[in-house]
Amino acid sequence: MEIVTILKAAVKHDASDVFITAGRPVTLKVNGRMATLSQEALQDDEARDLVLSTMSDAQKKTFEREKECNYALETKGAGRFRISALYQRNKIAMVMRRIKDEIPTIEEIHVPQVIKELSMTKRGLVIFVGATGSGKSTTLAAMIGYRNQNSTGHILTIEDPIEFDHKHAGCVVTQREVGIDTDSYEVALRNSLRQAPDVIMIGEIRTRETMDYGV
Repeated sequence: MEIVTILKAAVKHDASDVFITAGRPVTLKVNGRMATLSQEALQDDEARDLVLSTMSDAQKKTFEREKECNYALETKGAGRFRISALYQRNKIAMVMRRIKDEIPTIEEIHVPQVIKELSMTKRGLVIFVGATGSGKSTTLAAMIGYRNQNSTGHILTIEDPIEFDHKHAGCVVTQREVGIDTDSYEVALRNSLRQAPDVIMIGEIRTRETMDYGV
């Protein structure tokens, strides 16, 4: 089974996540429930080949060195997926989360209307925290989308990986992906003020240095 076939099946079944791990069939999460794509469990080499087939040479080197790697994959006919490759029990595994192309609106995600006001503010710092899957990325995307549709200016995002594809509307939207468009969050932030941004969106704060630049 090829990775493109798996991803197309995920889209067909409207799955939110795909799980690749040795000793278990390829598994989809659909409406919060697990469903397998076949009855046959993946062999070690099959799981490894599937995971490595999604990586660039640079990502393979990072994975070999750090034993985990986070990145995005876009395929024709299946769209964009956010990938977390890892080792478990000394074997390669992977979780792929489907990223839908449509930018959600603030109304669609049912958040307080004050989010609109925060989206349009000209100064200040907004921090989103929450558990995995709680909607941080979706809310941020909705805010960027609202600002883009209802103002003019330059929106700069720094992400790892890019999760939503924002088209230019009222604003020029510059989306930079760590590891592809810039070496790190810190480097991108250090240079960001030279790029005349009206809004800077940082996907994650992982280090003290990123926090210092962000503040």
